[in-house]
Amino acid sequence: MGTSLARYPAAAAVFAEVDDALGRPLSRLMADGPEAELTLTRNAQPALLAVSIAAVRALQAELDRPLSEVCDLVAGHSLGEYTALTAAGAFDVATAAQLLELRGDAMQAAVPVGAGGMAALIGLGVEHVAAIVAGVDGVVDIANDNADGQVVVSGERVAVDTAVAAARDAGARKVTVLPVSAPFHCRLMRPAAERMAAALAEVTIAPPAMPVVANVTAEPLTDVAAVRAALIDQVCGRVRWRETMVALGGEGVDRVVEAGAGRVLAGLAKRAVRGATVMNLETADDVVAVAAALAG
Repeated sequence: MGTSLARYPAAAAVFAEVDDALGRPLSRLMADGPEAELTLTRNAQPALLAVSIAAVRALQAELDRPLSEVCDLVAGHSLGEYTALTAAGAFDVATAAQLLELRGDAMQAAVPVGAGGMAALIGLGVEHVAAIVAGVDGVVDIANDNADGQVVVSGERVAVDTAVAAARDAGARKVTVLPVSAPFHCRLMRPAAERMAAALAEVTIAPPAMPVVANVTAEPLTDVAAVRAALIDQVCGRVRWRETMVALGGEGVDRVVEAGAGRVLAGLAKRAVRGATVMNLETADDVVAVAAALAG
């Protein structure tokens, strides 16, 4: 995970910063595993930040220009909002890594293991899913509105199971119960939101160098107070990713780059930002290709 990026000193420095901030060799776990330990929430969240910011720093080194000179807007899905804010200069790497470690711990502690669940519902629109969850007894909320016909629900396990059954009856094309350790982005996360509010009150946040589109509003954040409020709200709030991608298109964005591990967000962008060129920035080879495209 991110190992090829380390040939760029700026990227290697990110991995070292995260290790120092957490007081443990997370970069070794990212490179060598074991995967079961890496995917624990308290490790996965700062690890995803590390590889994404390493990719961004490598791209800046390749271009010899700051990101703000080649990028008009940034956005991040769920924990990726911290990455987007770090890329925009609102957080330093160490602060973001520590906040994400805390966020992972707080989310895991908010609900006993096995008491909550999440499920992806494919083939139903967000309005249809909203009607389904409104009719379920117990706590179940829309966690992610990822794309047209791709909605994730989260909450108490029994309530999620009921919503899943109702979605199947309503004609959902596919339903997938997600293998998660906690029910993220729902009302059950309020204890985690309270812990994050306390932590965010103590850290320094700088005004972003470029607008960051917030998960909970799908609107750009430009000042520190709005950044702090959005990060607290997103712990329990819906990730409005479909609306975020629509907002990018509305701003005239014609190139989208997914920075970090995987290609899921690039796939969602291709569906939502019509006519845009979508690129991935995960490996050292990607850095060279994306730099060439941006410079051309």
